Formats: sequence, structure tokens, C-alpha cells
Amino acid sequence: MLVAKTIEEIRQFACSSHREGKTIGFVPTMGALHEGHVSLFEAAAAACDLVIVSIFVNLTQFGEGEDFAQYPRNLPGDLALCREHGVCAVFTPDEEEMYPPGRLTEMTVRELDSRLCGRSRPGHFAGVATVVAKLFNIVGPDKAFFGAKDYQQTVVVRRMAADLNFPVEIIVCPTARHSDGLAVSSRNIYLSPEHRKQAPSVHGALELAAQLIRRRRPPAEEIVSIMREHLANHAPQGAIDYIQIVDPKDLTDIRTTKRAVLVALAVKFGTTRLIDNVLVGP
Repeated sequence: MLVAKTIEEIRQFACSSHREGKTIGFVPTMGALHEGHVSLFEAAAAACDLVIVSIFVNLTQFGEGEDFAQYPRNLPGDLALCREHGVCAVFTPDEEEMYPPGRLTEMTVRELDSRLCGRSRPGHFAGVATVVAKLFNIVGPDKAFFGAKDYQQTVVVRRMAADLNFPVEIIVCPTARHSDGLAVSSRNIYLSPEHRKQAPSVHGALELAAQLIRRRRPPAEEIVSIMREHLANHAPQGAIDYIQIVDPKDLTDIRTTKRAVLVALAVKFGTTRLIDNVLVGP
């Protein structure tokens, strides 16, 4: 397995692979790899000839006061996991390699970046779009794989790739979950024992919403109210950032649930912010 620290190294590997007629599946990550990432590696391996993974904790998507310095890092363990699951190359640049001094350019995806998580994390999705655009340009993948837990991210990336004519197919894979329903996340390690007990109620609220929608299609406002009550009863230490029911394509708020909807929420336990969502068909 190649471990490339420079843009030139990984670009040469990708270009050589393409010249050999191989398709590249790409999984961009910030490291602290877990079973959710493994599911993306497996999906990429099933769809493409080889898998490239990037490991880069991207400073530009962290806002003031967020957990950039504390974000979990375990490069030796991450590389071992990549080897174990057949990854062909890992791109592990440092910050100066990705963002050399004097840079003046960043990517924005207007409107989509100010909804849902964007309301409380201004600038976050500009950072995401910028680093993903750079990685697509560096690696040149045929397909890129993302998890559905970060649904807004997938919408932003898909729109960015379409608007800028990147020749890459965006593949969104199901959210990996623990046995109690909690979405797998690198940040889960920061939950206190009591918060960890309450955290599965985030997914429980989403399941309740999905059941209500499938059974009788109530107004969005009613569903949000029921979800808030569920969390108040089962996760009293969780501070709700938002609960919203939106159009899955453009993330705009909707009032009726008689068509396909995305139910999304963010809840903070102490300093740990959890996000999750469920997509309910028409």
C-alpha cells in the first residue's frame, strides 16, 4: 500500500493507474477511521478496480471554538486499517501541502451551505467544498464515496461537482450504526458514560418520525414537536441545535410530508455535537 505525503506522489499513482485502464474509487476522510469508513472502503472496492483514501484533518471546515485541536488522530492505526481492508494508496498530506502560504481561493456552494448545520456552523461547508474540490482535482477519481450520516455534505459535494463539471460519480452509502442505533462517528469517543446512554435516542427520535410519516403523513410541524418531546424524555442532557424536515434535493424546509422528505437533526451532549437523519420516501 502506497502512503503518499505529497500531491505529486498521489497524482502520479492515480495517473499511472488510469493509464493502465483501472478505475479509482476514492474515500476522503479526516482519519480516526472506524467501521463506517470501512463500509465505504468496501463499497469502493466493489465498484472500482482500486481504492484510494485520503486522511487529512481539514482546518478550514472547523469554526472558531470548534474541536480542531482535539479532533482524534491515530495515523498508525488508520494505516493499519486501510491495509487490512485492501486500500491501494493513502494520501496523508500536511496542512502546508494542502494549503500553501498565500492562497486566495475558496469554494462556496451558495444557499446549500447556509441550511441545517450551516446555520450554526458558518463557513463549515465552504471548507468542506474547498478541500473536496482540491482532492478531486489531485486524485481524479472515477467514483467518490460518502456516508449518508453527513447528508448535507453529500448534497453540497454533489452540487459542487456538477456545477464545476468534475468527471466523478458521487456515491452515498448507508449510515453505519452501533447495535443500539447510534450513528458511528469519530466524535462518539468524547461522550461521557451518561451521554452515551442517552445518545441513541437521537436515532430513536428519527425512527419515531419515520413511523409517523409512513403511517399517516402528518404536518412537519407536528412531527418536529413529537421529536422534541421524545428527546426531552429520553435524552434530557441533550441540547437540540435543530430538528428540521426538508426537501432531500435542496434542503429547503417543507410543511407537508406527503412526498419524499429528509428528517434531520443535530443534538449536542456536552461539547459533542451529534448529527443524524432519515430519508423517508413518498
